[in-house]
Amino acid sequence: MTGGETQLVLRLNPALDPARFAKAYARDGVVQIPGLFEPDVAEFLARMLEGSMSWDLALSDAEGRHDVLDQATMARLGRETLAARIGAAVGRAREGFAYVYLCYPMIEAYLAGRDPGHPAHVLTEFLNSPEFLDFGRTVIGAKASLTKADAQATFYRPNDFLSLHDDQGVGERRAAYTLGFTRRWRPDWGGQLLFHDGQGEIERGFMPAFNMLTLFKTPRWHSVAPVAAYAGSPRLSVVGWLRDDPPAGKGAA
Repeated sequence: MTGGETQLVLRLNPALDPARFAKAYARDGVVQIPGLFEPDVAEFLARMLEGSMSWDLALSDAEGRHDVLDQATMARLGRETLAARIGAAVGRAREGFAYVYLCYPMIEAYLAGRDPGHPAHVLTEFLNSPEFLDFGRTVIGAKASLTKADAQATFYRPNDFLSLHDDQGVGERRAAYTLGFTRRWRPDWGGQLLFHDGQGEIERGFMPAFNMLTLFKTPRWHSVAPVAAYAGSPRLSVVGWLRDDPPAGKGAA
């Protein structure tokens, strides 16, 4: 994908009625919105995720903090050390919060000027535009205006996972979102976004999907089921939180 392709204007599908989805969100605390973008826009974004991303490795450290290893760091660590770090994260998931998946930290990359001209920056700007934030505010019923959206692109390979957690913040996270660009998926391939009750039982689950926005209230217990070793496609999505704390840094991101 070349930089010239970023001239495609991102916009929400004009056929969407946010008020209709707001009713489901108010009732259930979660809603799925199919067809968020028109087909040409969705195809553009899917091809970006499939073919032009420089993926980092995201995994939780021993304190449960977010650790992102870029490709240079992974090369420097070497295969054995990297495998040991991944193994340690998997071990920590047995008793607590942990995760392993590939990511592109969209906000950090945008602010740092990483990959100039990359179309991911166009999506970062769109997710922080009045059009998207106003749409999100209407759906979730936020009384105050949303100010920004976190964003990271994610690529789940076979055996990647995100264990049980509740997205507890300090009050600024009004809702979590996932924007799926997984073209084909079988239910036995895992990777479902799962919601859990206080005893850990599964209340609801969503299979990876294409051009699908999922919004849910935070805090709420959820996980991403491990992707099966035999899964035949990557689980691709953009995820983050809709927030109402003051924006900072470059532009609206």
